[in-house]
Amino acid sequence: MTPPVEIDTLLPVEGPLDVSSLRRFLDAHVVAGLDVVDHAAGTTTRSLDAPHGPAVATIFWPDEVRDFEDSASLKVHLRLSRKDDRDAVVALLRRWLDLDADWERIAADLGRDERLGPLVAARPGLRIPGSVNGAETALFTVLGQQVSLAAARTFQGRLVATLSPVNALGFRSSPDPAAVADAHTEDLRAALGITRSRVAALQALARVLADGLELAPHVDHADARRRLLAVKGIGPWTADYVALRCLRDDDAFPSGDLILRRALGAKTPAEAIRLAEPWRPWRGYATLHLWTAAVFVDAQQPADALPPA
Repeated sequence: MTPPVEIDTLLPVEGPLDVSSLRRFLDAHVVAGLDVVDHAAGTTTRSLDAPHGPAVATIFWPDEVRDFEDSASLKVHLRLSRKDDRDAVVALLRRWLDLDADWERIAADLGRDERLGPLVAARPGLRIPGSVNGAETALFTVLGQQVSLAAARTFQGRLVATLSPVNALGFRSSPDPAAVADAHTEDLRAALGITRSRVAALQALARVLADGLELAPHVDHADARRRLLAVKGIGPWTADYVALRCLRDDDAFPSGDLILRRALGAKTPAEAIRLAEPWRPWRGYATLHLWTAAVFVDAQQPADALPPA
C-alpha cells in the first residue's frame, strides 16, 4: 500500500477570526469515525473525500483560545492519497471554515442594526461553519430532526459505522448516498435505532442525492431548495439550514428556528422573516450571531439547542 503524502501548509485568514466560536461549533458536531478533537494538543482532525481518494486534515488552533484580531494563518497538516489533491483539499477547508467571508461588509451592514450591532462588535470575526460534504450534512441533518444534539451525533456515528468502512488513512469516509438509499430499510432502521418515519425520510433524501442532487456553493440555490422540499420528511427549516451550511447561502434564514424567533420576539416564521428583512443579504450571519449569543455567550440555551449537523 502506498503511504500517504504528508504536507504542512498554512491557511491565510484575512481580517478577524472568531476562533473560539468556530471551535465550539465544530466540537459540538463531532462524529465518531469522521472527526477527532484533541483539546490538549489544540487540534481538530477531519476525514475528507479528496478527488483521488481519502484525505485527513488536522487544524492547529492558536495556543490560547482567542480571536485573530488581524490577518494571520491557521497551520494545517494534511495526509493525502496523492500530492495533487492538495489544492482541492485546501479550497475545501477554506469553504468549511468560511475563511473567505466578506467580513468588512458583513460587520458594517449588520453592525448598524440595533439588535445585532452589539453582537457584531463583540464578534466581528464570526464565520459560518460550512460543510466538507453536502450530502453528508444533509443526511446528518435529517437524522437530527426533533432529537437532541447528543442523540443526533449518536445516530450519525451509527450511520457512518454501518455504511462507511475504515479507509487507508484509518478514518471513515462520508456515507455514500447510494449505499444509504440501497440499504435494507428495516436493517438500517435497527442499526441506527431510529423511527420508521425517520429512516423513510433519510432514504428518500439519499435517493435524490444518489440521483444527482448536488449540495454545493456553485449550484442553483433556488433549485436545490425546491428539490429538497420535494422530499417527504424535509421541511423549510432543514432546507434553509442545508442552504446555509452546504450551499454557503449568506442570506439563508431558518425562520422557524425557536432560538431565532425568541430573539426576534416573533410568534410565527412569517413574522420572523418580516423582522429579519433589514439583515439582507446577510441573514445567515445574523443567524450565527444569534445562535452564538444564545448558546455560547449568554448560555440562554443548552448546547443541545444548536442545529443537529
